[in-house]
Amino acid sequence: MKKIIIKASAIVAMMLLSSGLFAQNPPHPNGGNDPGSGNTPVGGGAPIDGGLTIMLILGAAYGSKKLIKLNNQENI
Repeated sequence: MKKIIIKASAIVAMMLLSSGLFAQNPPHPNGGNDPGSGNTPVGGGAPIDGGLTIMLILGAAYGSKKLIKLNNQENI
């Protein structure tokens, strides 16, 4: 019974504390200037290439490990 009360109070506390955490509006492109006055892309300038490459490599390594493990279990 004590575990249920602790879990329920933790869930209620998280719900109450997270109600004030709202996201901000995204910034206007080009810092609020006219669309033709700057060179900032509309979607922002965050590169995704480095993280995407790392995630693909890690996913391929994990999949390879699972396949090798599956093949070793079938051969036994």
